[in-house]
Amino acid sequence: MSTPVAPTEQRTQLAAQRRKVDFDTYDVTVDELLRRVSRKRIDIAPVYQRQFRWDKSRQSRLIESVMLGIPVPPLFMATNSASGEQTRWEVVDGLQRLLTLVNFAGDEKTRSAANLDGDPLRLTDLEKLTTFEGYAFDGLSEDIRTTFEDRPLKIIILNDKSELQVRYDLFERLNTGGIELTDQEIRECVYRGEFVDLLGRLAQDQNFNTVVKLPTGRQKDGTREDYVLRFFAFLDRYQKFDHSVKDFLDDFIADAHKSPRISPREAVFNSTFSYLASCFPDGLKSRKGQTPVNLFEAVSVGAALALRENPKLKVPDMDWVFSDELRAFVTGATNSRPRVRGRIEFAKGKFLG
Repeated sequence: MSTPVAPTEQRTQLAAQRRKVDFDTYDVTVDELLRRVSRKRIDIAPVYQRQFRWDKSRQSRLIESVMLGIPVPPLFMATNSASGEQTRWEVVDGLQRLLTLVNFAGDEKTRSAANLDGDPLRLTDLEKLTTFEGYAFDGLSEDIRTTFEDRPLKIIILNDKSELQVRYDLFERLNTGGIELTDQEIRECVYRGEFVDLLGRLAQDQNFNTVVKLPTGRQKDGTREDYVLRFFAFLDRYQKFDHSVKDFLDDFIADAHKSPRISPREAVFNSTFSYLASCFPDGLKSRKGQTPVNLFEAVSVGAALALRENPKLKVPDMDWVFSDELRAFVTGATNSRPRVRGRIEFAKGKFLG
C-alpha cells in the first residue's frame, strides 16, 4: 500500500483540479442541433478523426432509440471561440452519433456543412420499429418527422475557461464510440491554431511525400502530421529528450501552439525536404517499403542540422542509411536519450561527410 495521505491534502488537491474544469449542461432538440450544424456553429470536421465510420445498421439503431425516447449517451463538446467570431462547439465525444442524426434528418445544407456526401440514411436492421425498415427521413409522415426533431438530447459543454491540458485529458478519457483516436488526432483537436494548420499543410508537401512512405491504413489517422511534428520537435529539442515520445510531443505542440513561428519553421522544413527528396527520390524505405519513424527522425533532423551548418550540401552516397551502425540506433530500445541523440548526430555527420 502507498504511503497514507492526510484527507486535508486530498481535499485540497481535489478542489484545485475541479477548479480547472468548467461545464454547462443543456437539453437540445434534434432540430436545434441540426440547425447549429447547418450554421456551422458545431465543428464536425476540425482535423482528422472527423470521418463517418458507423455502418448503416449501427446508425439505424441510434435513430430507433431516439424515436422511441430511449436515453442515449450525452454529446460532449467544448466551446471554441476566437476574437471577433461567434462561439462554436467542437465535438469531443459523440461525433458518430451527431453525424448519424445529420445523415438521417439533415437537409442538403446541413449535410454539406457536416461534409457528408452520398444518399441520406435509409433505416435498416431495426429491432422494434420494423415498419420503418427501408425508410428515409423524407419518406416518413410529417407528424413522425416532427416528433423525431423535437426529441431532446443532453449536451455537456466544456467552456473556454477550462485549461487546454484539461481539454487534452478529456479527449483521451471521453472519446469513445468504439473508435480509438491516435495521439496525434487528439493533439490536433485540442491545439487548433496556426501551428496545427501548418502541420496539416506540410503533411501534403510533395517533397515530404516523396521521402515518407506510409501504409494505406495510416494515410488518414494523423500519422503524416505526426511525422511532421516529430521533425520540428526533435530538431528543436532532441538534446533534451528524456524517454517518453508522447510526453515530448505533447509538450512541444503545447508550446508551439502559443508560439507558432510559422515562417522560420516552414522555411527549414521546405529546405530540408527539398534536399531529402533528392537524396531519396524513391522514398526513405525499409525492406517493407515503408518509412520507419525512428529512421525518419534520424535522417530528417540530421539533414536539417547539417544544412544549418552547410546550406550547399551535396547529395552523398546514402548506403549508410542501411548500415549496422545506424541500425543499432534505430532498433531495439530506441527511445532513450543516448539512442535519440546518437542516431540524429550520426546522420548529421554522414550528411556533412
